[in-house]
Amino acid sequence: MIADAATGVALALRGEGDLYALSRILRQGDAVSLAALRVLGADALAPYALDNGVCPGGDDEKVVREALAAYPPGADASEVSVWTYRGLVEASHSFLPGGAEPWPQPPQAGAGWVRADPWPKLAHRASQLAALALPGLAPGLAEELTARTDDLARGFVRAVRRRDWLQAAGVGRWLARLPEVPQSLGLDAGLAFVRQMSGGDARVAVQVAAARRFYGRGW
Repeated sequence: MIADAATGVALALRGEGDLYALSRILRQGDAVSLAALRVLGADALAPYALDNGVCPGGDDEKVVREALAAYPPGADASEVSVWTYRGLVEASHSFLPGGAEPWPQPPQAGAGWVRADPWPKLAHRASQLAALALPGLAPGLAEELTARTDDLARGFVRAVRRRDWLQAAGVGRWLARLPEVPQSLGLDAGLAFVRQMSGGDARVAVQVAAARRFYGRGW
């Protein structure tokens, strides 16, 4: 289910396939669909961030509200879980109509780990939060990560060398959003290589397609 939904997102970001509608892929009332939406987070709404993207419908709003209600982060949730939930809430505010009810407020999410984590752990967590690299989302997190651009670049190279294509794609997507990425990194060629080597992994395809469509990187 996650792979099918990610494929739909990637096709929409590349301008391919049928018109994107979240509620055609992830259906209201289906527990597996709601869990997949929670995993994809803000990326499930990424096609609606396009200037020429299709307009979301009322069923999209309903399925997102149901997923938010079904899988809120608990009191002992990891920082990654809180951030991904926050990203989906932010994306809902930005890309979906409000409807009759207001969207919930995003939960507080700490960013002390960005400053404290050693660079391998930083790259791992950043890759898990790549959906928040959509334009306009998590500006505070993006600002914190900017201060560690060189460490993220090291993480990108390490992930490529380890053939961890999903982590490489996630870190590379953040680097696509951040300013002043070292030219010596070769990010564009690196992202294209990651996609080619990933064996058609749908979640890698989403990361690379988003880096290309929103930030012009990875061609």
